[in-house]
Amino acid sequence: YVDKTRWIYRMIDEGICYFLSRPRRFGKSLTIATLDELFRGRKELFKGLWIEDRWEFKEHPVLIFDFNGISSRDPKILDMGLRRKMDQILNEYGVEFDVFEGGDIDSLFSVMISKIHERYGEQVVILIDEYDKPILDHLGQGDEELKVAMENRKVLKSFFGVLKEKRVVDLLKFVFVTGVSRFTKVSIFSEWNNLQDISMEPEYADFLGYSEDEILRYFPD
Repeated sequence: YVDKTRWIYRMIDEGICYFLSRPRRFGKSLTIATLDELFRGRKELFKGLWIEDRWEFKEHPVLIFDFNGISSRDPKILDMGLRRKMDQILNEYGVEFDVFEGGDIDSLFSVMISKIHERYGEQVVILIDEYDKPILDHLGQGDEELKVAMENRKVLKSFFGVLKEKRVVDLLKFVFVTGVSRFTKVSIFSEWNNLQDISMEPEYADFLGYSEDEILRYFPD
């Protein structure tokens, strides 16, 4: 295991909302899993790592949306997939709130964050993996699939738009979004002013993947 917790600590220490684009199989999901365990306060999993003695390991509610596991064949199915994921998270945290009884996906997401924050009295962490999959899966497959991609984009823009609202931002501890494509190309986050894109930032160049120095240090044989 190559210890990347130094970069994780830097992100959390310097900001709240981050976006990182990297190719598939580059460690994005592993980073999401690491953040999940960190914010759940599981110190025993970080024994011997850089962050072990530098992090308070205070537990926060963690909401993970992995779009690899959310069906997106069309916008209605994507909307329902998001509702099912929200329902699963609400059940995990013992919060009663019906996300199937109507209401737009953005208003439901906003209320969900508020209710979980109220239930636990701690700021909420939101981790989003492969945000662009519902769009990319439909590109390059003809005009009809392109229409699906554009409609799915509208659903995602509405959903993610919640995270830029002042009343929601105040409830957030940390937000981390990953994908294959740069969000500036897709315009889903065009109005999300507090989202920092670190995809091309030199100080995060070694955050994912392995450098030559890391290979020599961690795998000397």
